Order: sequence, then C-alpha cells, then structure tokens
Amino acid sequence: MIPISQPSLSEAEIAAAVSALSSGVLTGGEEVVRFEQEFGAVIENRTCIAVNSGTSALIACLAGLGIGGGDEVIVPGFTFGATANAVLLVGASPILADIDPLTYCLSPDSVRERITTRTVAILAVHLYGHPAPMKELLEIAEENGLVVIEDAAQAHAARIGQTPCGALGHAAAFSFYATKNMTTGEGGMAVFKDPLAAERASIMRNQGMNASYQYEIAGFNFRMPAMAAAIGRVQLSRLPELTEQRIRNARLYDALITKHRTPTVMPDVQHVYHQYTLSSSDRDTLLTRLKTAGIDARVYYPNPLSDFPIYRHDGYPLPNARNSASSVVSIPVGPHLSEADIGRVAEVVES
Repeated sequence: MIPISQPSLSEAEIAAAVSALSSGVLTGGEEVVRFEQEFGAVIENRTCIAVNSGTSALIACLAGLGIGGGDEVIVPGFTFGATANAVLLVGASPILADIDPLTYCLSPDSVRERITTRTVAILAVHLYGHPAPMKELLEIAEENGLVVIEDAAQAHAARIGQTPCGALGHAAAFSFYATKNMTTGEGGMAVFKDPLAAERASIMRNQGMNASYQYEIAGFNFRMPAMAAAIGRVQLSRLPELTEQRIRNARLYDALITKHRTPTVMPDVQHVYHQYTLSSSDRDTLLTRLKTAGIDARVYYPNPLSDFPIYRHDGYPLPNARNSASSVVSIPVGPHLSEADIGRVAEVVES
C-alpha cells in the first residue's frame, strides 16, 4: 500500500523529544517559547501562541479578536468541519459561502453576498495548500469593517508573492496534526498581527489566567506539551526541504496525468500540496481502481457543510461546493513517495 500520507520524522526529532522528556518540564517552558519565536520568525515576526491542536488555534484566533455571541463569521461551505466548529464554539454563527471551483478556496463574489449587519469576520481556508484570494478578501473586509482570519492548517510555507500564509490576514491558525506538512503529533499555532489579541489568546489557553490563580476570563486548557514543541522546532527547520519535495512530486504528477483535472495554481502563488487533488467525473471508478492497486486515495471532503444541520444553513446555494464534493479525490503526494511511487500512481490514474 502507498499511504495517502506519512509523517517524515528523522533521528533529530526523536532526539529532541527525548531531550524534552529528560528535562522534567513536560508542559510549556523554554521549548514552547522558542518554538513560538522561531515560527514567528518565518511568519514575518508576528506574535505566535502555541496550542494543543489546530482547532484550538482557530478558537484562540476568534476569541483573541473578540468574536463571540451574536457575531457572524463567513466560512467556505467546502472545508473540514473544524473551520465552522470553531466559530460555533465561541458562540458565533458560521455563514456558509461558495468556493472558486478551480482552487476550492472562498469565492470573493459569494462572500460579498453573505455580508450582513452582524458579520464581523471572514475565515479564509487555504484548502489543500493553495492560498485563498487574500487580496480580494482583504479589500472586502476593509470596505465593510471586518477582520480576516486565515485557516492555514494545510498551508505551511504557502505564500502569495513573497508573503507567507499566516502573515496575510489579521490572524491565522496552523495545525501540526500527524498528516500535516509539518507535525508535532498533535498541536497548533495561533498567529496574530495585533499583540493585544495575542495576549488575550495566551491568557485564554491557560484557564484564563495571566498569573497563577488570577482568573481574568473564562479560558481553556490549550497548552502545548514541551515534547511537541521540541519536535516542532526540528520540523520547522526541515520545512523548506519537505515543501520542495511535495512541490517536486506535484510537478511530476502534472506532467504524467492528462485525463483528469489536476490542481490549478493561480499566478504569483506557492501551492504547497498538502493534498494533490484531482477532479474526476467518474470518481467512484477511479477510487476503486486506486485502492485495488494498493494506493490509498481519499475524498477530502465528501459533503458540503450545508448538508449538516448543526451549521444551520439558510438555503443559500453552494453549487461549486456541492459539485466539488462529488468529484474531488486526493492521491498521495508527500515526501514519503519515491519517483517510482509517483509513476505507479499516475499510471493507475491514467488507466
């Protein structure tokens, strides 16, 4: 079986984890502080708050910016549920907008149609590793007094021009789950343009305390373990290499696959291929043949969020989200693949 993803861990990550365990400081501490600083250095020196998951990072971004009950946040109707769940968990309402059928990211035209007097934010997902149309979304936000939050869970090292994802909006959330482009096993990072919003998020991740047993707000336990931070620091140092391997694999697929729509990459954008996602008019047959050949292909995601009552969708049409959910299929693209693996996958796809 060629797996859809596989963590790329070296002896350096193992040594870092052992060192963190041996230190006796298992949560927080110097490893976490250094990870925050080093991650911030590659996100144009923005303030970073390390947390225990990408979902926690999304919640921290929303809460740090003061978003809560009565507010509306526009989110894409085609994404992983964590994007909309985070909005619900801070007491706000996710408002589903449609996507661009080529990039699978938020459609600015659809966003404009979804703005109401209660809208406070746009939550843009850099889906599959392709940056959302941030220039247009930021213009809409400025016109309407909104903030833009980046769901960058799949977009480590992605960029528009020379600006990295995570430094494009007012805040951003990264995930370090095991399948992501860099991993800590579990973990996340909330990134802020405004240091005061970052301070609120930092207090919230530690039970609402700014000092021991001094409670300022209702908070959570979102703390990152020191071992996760130690692994993350090594992974961050390897991120350029891991990213280049993904891009190289994607370019091989681009040259070999002709019978299905391959990923679109907009001008002046670095797509980092968290997933290499095809569009197929006969997806079920393609999935069956891939799996029969021992290739782990997946559908991300089989339903638009409007299918689920929890998101209380108002009936606004999401044709691109629905069509994408019925046609997308992702094939292995990570650094774990050899050139022979790429050729084998492409051969099955073409057949």
